[in-house]
Amino acid sequence: MGVAGNIRGVRLRRAVALSVAGLMAAPALVLGSGASAQAASCTTSTGPYQKQVENYLHRTVDGKQSAADCKAIQSFQRTYGITPDIGYAGPITWQTMKTLTAQKAAGKNPNKDKKCPTNKGRIACVDLTRQLSWIQDGAKLKYGPVPIRSGRNGYETRTGAKKIYLRRIKHWSSLYHVWMPYSQFFDGGQAFHSVGLKMWNPPGSHGCVNMRDADAKAYWNLLKNGDDVYVYGRKPGT
Repeated sequence: MGVAGNIRGVRLRRAVALSVAGLMAAPALVLGSGASAQAASCTTSTGPYQKQVENYLHRTVDGKQSAADCKAIQSFQRTYGITPDIGYAGPITWQTMKTLTAQKAAGKNPNKDKKCPTNKGRIACVDLTRQLSWIQDGAKLKYGPVPIRSGRNGYETRTGAKKIYLRRIKHWSSLYHVWMPYSQFFDGGQAFHSVGLKMWNPPGSHGCVNMRDADAKAYWNLLKNGDDVYVYGRKPGT
């Protein structure tokens, strides 16, 4: 190779070593600054539902965003899986608060208005408006009500009288490439099943009735093929 070649080789190996060392050190700096930026991100903008959100969170209702308001809103958003969680009092945050209020008001009498049939025996009821589901036997409540996550705009969960026709404890969706544990299909590809998301996480499912893991398991144990399902109402925002 010669002397010149040896010198070039030594320089090249040193350059590579320095590059590798730099790459090894870089992630700590990038991750550190990114995490700090994420933790500090909190908007100063006043949202269109500022007063309503302030009132819900028992803040001073002045319609003006403050640092304390932002932190309170951000905490709510993170608790309920609302994204982006930057403390902005926007329509998704306010709608989630209204839905939570309606869900709490349902208490242990979700079918007070008798919209879900009471003459069918065992039936799973799904109220899209309140994003609630429960199982009743006649007029007797057997399980719930529990929060659900139904179809987003353009993928709405279809309403009407249905029946469970297929049950798979661990179904793989070839369409969306996700696992659907405790799947109970009641209308084409629409089913009750468990997801690893908060039930208030926007914008919604692709038509299925998403449930928390414990609730999906309970539905699996209480229902069987041929049982009735009744879906009514309309998901807010669709």
